[in-house]
Amino acid sequence: MEYAKQKLHEEKVFKDPVHRYVHVKDRVIWDLIGTKEFQRLRRIRQLGTTYLTFHGAEHSRFNHSLGVYEIIRRIIDDVFEGRPEWSDDERLLSLCAALLHDLGHGPFSHSFEKVFHMDHEHFTQAIILGDTEVNQVLRKVAKNFPKHVAEVIAKTYKNKLVVSLISSQIDADRMDYLQRDAYFTGVSYGHFDMERILRVMRPREDQVVIKQSGMHAVEDYIMSRYQMYWQVYFHPVTRSAEVILTKILHRAKELYEDSYSFKQEPVHFYSLFQGDVSLEDYLKLDEGVITYYFQIWQEEEDPILRDLCERFMNRNLFKYVEFDPAKEYKKHSELEALFKKAGIDPDYYLVVDSSSDLPYDFYRPGEEEERLPIHLLMKNDELRELSRQSDIVDSISGKRRTDHKLYYPVDLLYDESTKKNIKRQIRSILELT
Repeated sequence: MEYAKQKLHEEKVFKDPVHRYVHVKDRVIWDLIGTKEFQRLRRIRQLGTTYLTFHGAEHSRFNHSLGVYEIIRRIIDDVFEGRPEWSDDERLLSLCAALLHDLGHGPFSHSFEKVFHMDHEHFTQAIILGDTEVNQVLRKVAKNFPKHVAEVIAKTYKNKLVVSLISSQIDADRMDYLQRDAYFTGVSYGHFDMERILRVMRPREDQVVIKQSGMHAVEDYIMSRYQMYWQVYFHPVTRSAEVILTKILHRAKELYEDSYSFKQEPVHFYSLFQGDVSLEDYLKLDEGVITYYFQIWQEEEDPILRDLCERFMNRNLFKYVEFDPAKEYKKHSELEALFKKAGIDPDYYLVVDSSSDLPYDFYRPGEEEERLPIHLLMKNDELRELSRQSDIVDSISGKRRTDHKLYYPVDLLYDESTKKNIKRQIRSILELT
């Protein structure tokens, strides 16, 4: 039997706290899970530094990837099968793209991407198309199969229905991470009736649509996403940890460029510092490797790198105040000058951090980011954009919410062994007692 159609002698299952079980019966999927590139995802947390805020948030990209695969499997095998708009020829491609969609994430991925100007989607495609175990498995299906999987993840695949299953405003990726992140953080915001949503999903030519009777379940999903972003993903304590993490990476890179002599040479960072990261180097990076360096950098001679690493490793994070950069730029300039006078480097210890989210939007021609709207399938077979039918969704459509905070090390401002009067001035501006 050809490899693409091979089934396991006995179905394998992964016990899962969100979906109860993840079912695997396709040989291709089982072989992909066993590759070293996929197993690497066990060593990368799904939520980066969030474990420093919500202590249960230790789950990995591996967990999430299996979850997205399971949702897609259920949609295809239980809901779409036999429907004329769905071609079973796309089944294996959809399952593989779902499983591998986060394959290129690095350690503390979003912070790393900002500092080193990298894109995890680029590395996802590089792993799928490169000299890897994942590529070897996919090529056994067909010579061009890895290319098609990469195209689905890049949103360039010709069948937009397949793309929308893992990348749209209501997709398997979001449905898994909202529930999984809510479960592991212990919050109640991310829960919605996924069973209902899956039952009312219908395939159409270029996207998944939702039967009109499922509108309220979709409203609940969108509000869950909104709440999760502001209560979990943009939590100010998590952002404080990300600020410090980012500053550690900036400092290490700056020291390397200044030919600083590290006690322990950061060999895993060399290609990152040089801006020339090979796939081989990238795949050696995981959160265990990175935190190893943070651990030993606590003993470095450089006081800033040493202090920042101690803060991150021991959770001595920066405090914050609400801050509007547009209105309070004079205050920021004044604080920068005072920080310098106090001997506290503002480049590393006075940081404005902004978070922004657009919970739902409909398509606006000419905008940079095309957001495929959610369509409801009416009883007369007509399609209507969700916010035209739902007052709840209409009330938040197109409304971007942005939040700014100013982060600083409060303990240094209360250490009056030096520059006592300057530090009191800083505290006064920050309205600290």
